[in-house]
Amino acid sequence: MLISYIKLAVDIERVILAGGGELHADCQAVLLKNGSKQGDIWGADWYPLTQEVGYESLINIRPRQNNRLREIQDPMIRQ
Repeated sequence: MLISYIKLAVDIERVILAGGGELHADCQAVLLKNGSKQGDIWGADWYPLTQEVGYESLINIRPRQNNRLREIQDPMIRQ
């Protein structure tokens, strides 16, 4: 079976990630259990074939953090 993408959750403050969950929320739960703060975790996808990152996830919808879409809007957070 060919994997087209891998779901990730990234703690941008601690600079760590969890990947491979069925949902981005599964990856986020692992990070939260290990001491990450929810406001520091963002969802992304890794596309192994093209070596690219996608920045869309339901966990990225955060009006309080000025991100009203599934896609991460802030270029600094994307980096």
